[in-house]
Amino acid sequence: MRTSRKTAAAAVAAALALTILSACGGSQAAGSGDGNGKIKIMVGGLDKVIYLPARLTQQLGYFEDEGVHVTLLTEPAGVQATTSLVSGDVQGVVGFYDHTLDLQVKGKQVESVVQLAHAPGEVEVVSDKASGDLTSAKDFKGKKLGVTGLGSSTDFLTKYLAVKNGVRTNEFTPVAVGAGQTFLSALQQGSIQGGMTTDPTVAQILDKKLGKVLIDMRTPEGSEKALGGPYPSSSLYMNTDWVNGHKDTVRKLARAFVKTLKWMSTHTAEQIAAKMPSDYAQGGERLYAQAIKDTLPMFTKDGVMPADGPATVERVLKSFNPNLKNATVDLKKTYTTEFVTK
Repeated sequence: MRTSRKTAAAAVAAALALTILSACGGSQAAGSGDGNGKIKIMVGGLDKVIYLPARLTQQLGYFEDEGVHVTLLTEPAGVQATTSLVSGDVQGVVGFYDHTLDLQVKGKQVESVVQLAHAPGEVEVVSDKASGDLTSAKDFKGKKLGVTGLGSSTDFLTKYLAVKNGVRTNEFTPVAVGAGQTFLSALQQGSIQGGMTTDPTVAQILDKKLGKVLIDMRTPEGSEKALGGPYPSSSLYMNTDWVNGHKDTVRKLARAFVKTLKWMSTHTAEQIAAKMPSDYAQGGERLYAQAIKDTLPMFTKDGVMPADGPATVERVLKSFNPNLKNATVDLKKTYTTEFVTK
């Protein structure tokens, strides 16, 4: 009898402990991540050039120089990376800033702490087979268009380009095809007529003569033309509660990333490519260096959010996203310059 009572008491204690742990939520679980200076960062595609600063910072040794031990993980689409952050599996995400607005209206407070880019770095391509009747965003109607994932930033931007050019979001079909080889195959097989992707996939499409560029947003000028202003994209974003509780760690991460951005601004595409893992250059070293060269203009040099950037992102998202259309977004809570300016 005594044994059974002890067992029952232990079970109750264990259940109570589990309840307390569960009540702590994702941010507390993630908070344990830097107990020994160890941080997990999820990247929305580690081999994508738009997220190059994440791996390059590690390759240059800047994380270690700052005393933070960073593990970089990868998901093929930014929306999946965001899910990992919200669930507390990782402490940060290198992904598109626009997710911070989307999450805010869903009751999740997330902020960009380092703004890596002031242009999307995205390209809308069209297959050679479909190029005759797909000559601009006005021709999206009735087409199947590739995006990395449904609810991803490529999905957001594709919908905006459609709406801006008189095509309703229900008049074309977004198809989740990822990036890299899966995107190339979808384009080659005709399961999509066009789609939005980034380098090095763009460089491979052009090299293999599978398609051509329809809309180029790899530069601030291209962003201005397509979206009407600077569009802050690649960033390091984190849960605001976690940031407030780990400011010293965030400051170290910011310093590491800004050092990388400055290093990138003073080195050639070939020098940058040489620092990256060799398997990232799947189309060959020459093609990989060209992909970096074409994408370099999208990156900031100091990690600071462009002044008009958040407003552009809000305008773009509200044009098609029913969750944001009538919602009030506090843009000042979606990013901070506290760490990069110091």
